[in-house]
Amino acid sequence: MLLVLAGTPLLAQQAPPQPQPEQGEQVHTGIASGLDAEARLQNLLADHQFLRVEAQLDQLPPEEAQFYRGILANRNNDPKTSIQLLEPLVEKVAASGNAGQEKLLRKALAEDYLRVDDFAKAAKAYQALDSRLGAQLSADERDEIEMPLKMLPLAQANPPMTVEPCDPFVLQVSKNPLGLTDIPVFVDARPHTWMLDPTAPFNLISRSLAKEAGLKVSEETATIHTLTGRPIQVHVTIVPRFTIGGRLTLRAMTAFVYEDADYYFPRSHYQVEGVLGYPALSALGSLTITADATVQVRPEKQIEPPAKDDRLTNGARFFLDGDQVIVALGDAKKERMFAVDAGGQQTYLTARYYDEHSSEFNGQKMELFSLPGMQALAPQPAYIAETVPLDVGPATVSVHYVQVLTQPLGLAALDDVYGVLGVDALDQLKAYTFDYRTMRFGVRAE
Repeated sequence: MLLVLAGTPLLAQQAPPQPQPEQGEQVHTGIASGLDAEARLQNLLADHQFLRVEAQLDQLPPEEAQFYRGILANRNNDPKTSIQLLEPLVEKVAASGNAGQEKLLRKALAEDYLRVDDFAKAAKAYQALDSRLGAQLSADERDEIEMPLKMLPLAQANPPMTVEPCDPFVLQVSKNPLGLTDIPVFVDARPHTWMLDPTAPFNLISRSLAKEAGLKVSEETATIHTLTGRPIQVHVTIVPRFTIGGRLTLRAMTAFVYEDADYYFPRSHYQVEGVLGYPALSALGSLTITADATVQVRPEKQIEPPAKDDRLTNGARFFLDGDQVIVALGDAKKERMFAVDAGGQQTYLTARYYDEHSSEFNGQKMELFSLPGMQALAPQPAYIAETVPLDVGPATVSVHYVQVLTQPLGLAALDDVYGVLGVDALDQLKAYTFDYRTMRFGVRAE
């Protein structure tokens, strides 16, 4: 369940897209010059073609293969392996003058340190990325790193969170007035509901709730704008004991504190009490979200030996690419990359999808479509696809009445994928699973 906070657009991860090889074309690194091979591999990464980069590794020189294995480990949510592979290369890559490689390496390492709760190293890594390469980052890339760059110095002395073993369990969840999922939690034994957002790099807590729980809030603050779209100040705190659904207990959980008014939605009269981001949800291991408003959790750390079918192994692969969750749909001969946003209210397909299916819309009337959470963009010309089949591993499901954009948006993070799957598409499924232990996405249509 991959939620993006309401009103927060997906951010562009790379520079504007360059011409890419066709899906079936191989990248012949042994024939092209070293520079050409490097450019092609970086283009494939920018295009989220991780499986194709993976297929090229055996053709690369050992040190270059180590570099790309480290980057792929980052995308595969294996931060410990990524750190082991990339740390020894930092000085050499920095000295090489290859700014493209250095940016990939430093950004991946910073994300890795953050995912393993090494706040001091993460803060230092983001500062190094900014000081060495800040002038070469696009506006969207700078927005993407704003929160960790400014907020991590507040938490760099915080200890890593620990997770107590817990057997699988089922949660009853609810939809809040924003249409997003709220989950029951306990903050030091006090019951509350927090909004789910696994793409958020941090856990967040409202000032009033922190005060009610008696938490010590830092005097130091950081001012950020990418969370809500306007400047807000945040502090940091540590929650000594945090329990999800009364079952899974986290100790010494770092959370950033926002003022209540900064996360209040007046139209729906909804106050966000807290947000469960990636740091907390990674402890859940695997989540299956069902149509009857339940979430089945299979934790990473369990008390009893896991059942034989505990891990999802036959779904579609998914990847973490910056603040995006990318799912590879289709078969091995025709994989297409989609972003998943289970907090977005509407699914839409991009011009990249339209280019391959334009004949299906002959004779249809084009309409203007306003992209959710992107008020700065003018309404875009689009068609409506009545039925869109999606191959998710061995299963095929269909989603209905989907907007299809006919022109690129000029945003690499969206133009490089075939579409964004929002809550309206996911709600048409009987159940869907994200297993962070195997990095597989599975669906159940009936």
